[in-house]
Amino acid sequence: MKARGANPDAKSLFRQDGGGCLRQAITLICLLIAVAFGNSRVVAAGPTVQVWVSSEDMKHTLTAGKPLQFVEKRPPSQDTIKIEDSQSYQAILGMGSSLEPTTCYNIALLPSDEQERVIESLVNPTSGIGMNLMRICIGTPDFTGDPWYSYDDMPPGKTDPELQHFSIEKDRRYIIPVLKLALKKNHDLLFFASPWSPPGWMTSTDNMIGGHLLPEYYGVYAQYFVRFIRAYEAEGIPIYAVTIQNEPGVDRSLERNRRWHYPSCRWTGEQERDFIKNHLGPAFRSHQIKTRIWCYDHNFNVGRTRDGDDPGIAYPRTVLRDPDAAQYVDGVAFHGYAGKPDGMSVFHGEFPEAPLYFTEGSAFRTRGALRIISYFRNWASSYNAWVTMIDEKRGPNNGPFRAGRTCITLNTSDLRVAYHFDYYMYGQFMKFVRRGARRIESNETSPTLSNVAFKNPDGTIVLVVANVAGSKERFAVQWRAKVFQTNLEPRSVATFRWVASD
Repeated sequence: MKARGANPDAKSLFRQDGGGCLRQAITLICLLIAVAFGNSRVVAAGPTVQVWVSSEDMKHTLTAGKPLQFVEKRPPSQDTIKIEDSQSYQAILGMGSSLEPTTCYNIALLPSDEQERVIESLVNPTSGIGMNLMRICIGTPDFTGDPWYSYDDMPPGKTDPELQHFSIEKDRRYIIPVLKLALKKNHDLLFFASPWSPPGWMTSTDNMIGGHLLPEYYGVYAQYFVRFIRAYEAEGIPIYAVTIQNEPGVDRSLERNRRWHYPSCRWTGEQERDFIKNHLGPAFRSHQIKTRIWCYDHNFNVGRTRDGDDPGIAYPRTVLRDPDAAQYVDGVAFHGYAGKPDGMSVFHGEFPEAPLYFTEGSAFRTRGALRIISYFRNWASSYNAWVTMIDEKRGPNNGPFRAGRTCITLNTSDLRVAYHFDYYMYGQFMKFVRRGARRIESNETSPTLSNVAFKNPDGTIVLVVANVAGSKERFAVQWRAKVFQTNLEPRSVATFRWVASD
């Protein structure tokens, strides 16, 4: 017999009361849980949610948080992100930045073991942030410390229509070694390539600074692309896609201030259409080249800007409305310096079968994460920043545009590499969204809390949420009638991942 005041065990309670006391206790516990969560059916009802966070104050840098659990409950009336994975949109090709001359030069300054570490931190999906799509240049862009060059330069007044002087030799100094190292660190890495200008002797200015491609060299220029692709393939560097011209609305020869003179070439939509239809497409086909062609490669503004430098979506519209040209075009490339991202949605509405690729536009801080989110929510199948690594003097850079920041920087005095918030912010997307993922339906809840969701080929769902507010934001995520609640620190980006069991 138990002494008075002793606590009987659960079995004795059940025996004494037919289980009544125990049932009452369990009922009371369930009632308390129901009051706390607003539904008497609160039980673990879904997969575990993994969480990673990066914050502008660098207190969190792709830091793994405490896992969350979906439960069956009534979602809050406000600030609920609703995920609907049965509604899917565009497939994702990849994300990354650029391995243009400035970045490659700075990487090449490092000791070999440090080069490997830096490249791995960029492109390796496990030990790095998993960049898997990189932009490279056909000849020189504006970001370089070298004199401008193409792969077939001739003295003024001289031409080379047979491309006898074609050579990628200058790229062997530091660009090709870095690209090979990047492929070594990520075998799934894809390169797409863009020219800033044809060889000068092909243009109306007889140099690489502006003008337009002379019609008599359209066929030769198509062969120039073929030579470039074959030369890089011989180096073990396959080219996934090319664009015809970086920012075809720009002609820097028209600038009075020579500071703005850098490689450029103006094209119209009609000219690019005819070049693809009559020259480049047939050349690729006859040489059995599998490299894709992306047209346009300029800003997503809907209407032409006043200065005429940004022709807008009317340009690729001209290309794709011609079926003889469109048959060779894999997609349309966009930049983000003029117009709004919804210009891509306007274009998608007209050409829903054409993939859209965001090929240039660095995004910084948490507001940059909002920009990236907006690109994907407006049908972009890729994202690429521009210039990955500058030094402490923002160079080397012979062009007029001064990069205020990049995701990593090099101090040339001690060869130390600094990783900034934007590196980790990029990783919140790139490390978790796999090639072949599809964007899925998710609603926006507030101007300061933005999100985008994807479903990976392996069935995992990835939700990226950015908080630009100066205060902590609390919100809920609802998926298949299940909910979890969480909060996000000020100016932070979080990635949530869980397995969808279909």
